[in-house]
Amino acid sequence: MASDFDPADFVDSDFQAHKTPQTATATTLGPVGSVRAPTREEVDSKVVEAQQKLAELKRAQEELERERAALEETRRRQSEFQTGRQEMVHNLTRGVGLLEEAEFTTRRDAEQMAKALTDFRDALSKIEAVQESGWNKDNFNVELTRALTAVENARMEWNAARLKFPVLSGQSSNTRDVAPAKNFPEPSPLAKLTFGQMLKLGLAVNLPLTLVAAGDVAALMVVLMQRH
Repeated sequence: MASDFDPADFVDSDFQAHKTPQTATATTLGPVGSVRAPTREEVDSKVVEAQQKLAELKRAQEELERERAALEETRRRQSEFQTGRQEMVHNLTRGVGLLEEAEFTTRRDAEQMAKALTDFRDALSKIEAVQESGWNKDNFNVELTRALTAVENARMEWNAARLKFPVLSGQSSNTRDVAPAKNFPEPSPLAKLTFGQMLKLGLAVNLPLTLVAAGDVAALMVVLMQRH
């Protein structure tokens, strides 16, 4: 009599499906609970791979270092440009103002000096024109008055020029700018006068001499008229 028992009826197919991979893994790795040691070839391969990665990282680091150095140099040059530009704009702007003022002052001083030279030459020619050998008893007072007037006018020109031009007093043209202001004496009131005011002052100073000369001339004319 044939048996009705079939062993397949008691096999759980789901259990077998889950059991098969684990059994295969255990077979590959070895005994249950242990891991197979890597072979030397695997270790050498891992070492070579790690060295290659380190070399690549080192090259990347060197490239980043070069890029960082280039960026820092660019930043330094930009900062140098900004600082230099601000410095030179400030210095040149200030220099333009100072040179313009100095140029104006120099031009004005040159014009005043040219005028002073003309006045000096005129005063010198008047003094040198005085010839004492031509004086006599009759014209002595008149000629002396003229001579004194020429000398006084020349002295006024000289003193006025000395106030304007330190070189006439034996000082350097830069002494006034270099020396402290407290070392200079108070300027003479004549320095503040204009040319017209100084001319009026000269006429006022010479007026007595002129009147004396006029009186001498009148007296001389009277004497001459009486002789004739």
